Amino acid sequence: MTEGELVSFNCRGCASADVVPVVNLGEQPCADLFPPAETSGPDPRWPLALWLCRACTLVQLGPVEAQIAEEPLAVESATSRAHAEASVKEILRDYPELLGGVVFEFGSPHGGSWLDHLSAAGSRLAGVGEQADLVIDVHGIVHEPQYGESLKLRADRLAPGGLLVMEFHHLLPLFVGNQFDTIRHGHWAYVSLRALRNLAAHHGLTVESVRQVEMYGGSLMVMLRHTEDAQPDPSVDVVLDDEDAAGIADEVQLGSLQEAAWHAAGALHAELIRHKVAGRTVLGYGAPSKAPVLLDLSKVTTDLLPFTVDLSPRKHGRRIPGGSMVPIRPIDELKAARPDVVLVLTWDIADEIVAQLEADGGWGATYLVPLPEPHERA
Repeated sequence: MTEGELVSFNCRGCASADVVPVVNLGEQPCADLFPPAETSGPDPRWPLALWLCRACTLVQLGPVEAQIAEEPLAVESATSRAHAEASVKEILRDYPELLGGVVFEFGSPHGGSWLDHLSAAGSRLAGVGEQADLVIDVHGIVHEPQYGESLKLRADRLAPGGLLVMEFHHLLPLFVGNQFDTIRHGHWAYVSLRALRNLAAHHGLTVESVRQVEMYGGSLMVMLRHTEDAQPDPSVDVVLDDEDAAGIADEVQLGSLQEAAWHAAGALHAELIRHKVAGRTVLGYGAPSKAPVLLDLSKVTTDLLPFTVDLSPRKHGRRIPGGSMVPIRPIDELKAARPDVVLVLTWDIADEIVAQLEADGGWGATYLVPLPEPHERA
């Protein structure tokens, strides 16, 4: 990173120039670019680094704008669909005044839409420019390069007395769980509750309540209102205290994630070497957007992982980008190969994957989860 980049880069949340690099994962391939398996590369790479804004505490990607836009190829998981349905039921149970109200949703490439469930419950979709009683953003805003401007759009959509619900992968479990593979191009912000609270205040919003949910390895569902309507409950301070105890607004503490990432990557490489030396076959399950960083940092190639499989037919015949070159095949090929070890690359839905592969009794495979350190799933 050059001095010029440091000078020209302003915070994506509050526009402050007081941003500092804290984690550098080197040059990495684009997470959603899955080239045809027969292409030899090399694939395009860009710097992948986290920066901390000292003013608002938002953790974010650095000044890298040149990326290849790729249409999402993933299939929405059963876990995600079930979570959307359950979330709508919980929100309407806890906020019955929203029943039959006007709703607006900012969509996400990850899916997880609430709209069908809300419509079934009697909600009406907001018209063009209409403010809504319930505004939803479920893992959408992190795909917007300018977090602060995007948050303002959500505030502007919210009707007086309305509720804004934002769900996002939480920086705290990313940090304490060494989830370094969730750092990727296209996800511009890595959000703590403190950072969201700070930025929300710029747009007349206040955090009222917080729920911790398991999605994507640990997420927050945050309820916000216009400040004049908000009545914060104790759940807010609980999460803020947890964040403070972990030091995720401290640049030195955040910087320790870099060493932890390299350590875990080396441990995964060593674990796969150990299985190979012992004559055990290892194949992968999943081709998520987190796989390129994980496999690249771990120096895992087809010598250690001959192929992985994925539920999405649109990924079949393609490969993981970057140095791994691992091809992506249908799930039936994994079942036919009956490997000794299945490396679960979509580790955040490991329960769903194991249940799927063991539905007919399985074949006695061991399931290897790569993070926070490689370990066998109990």
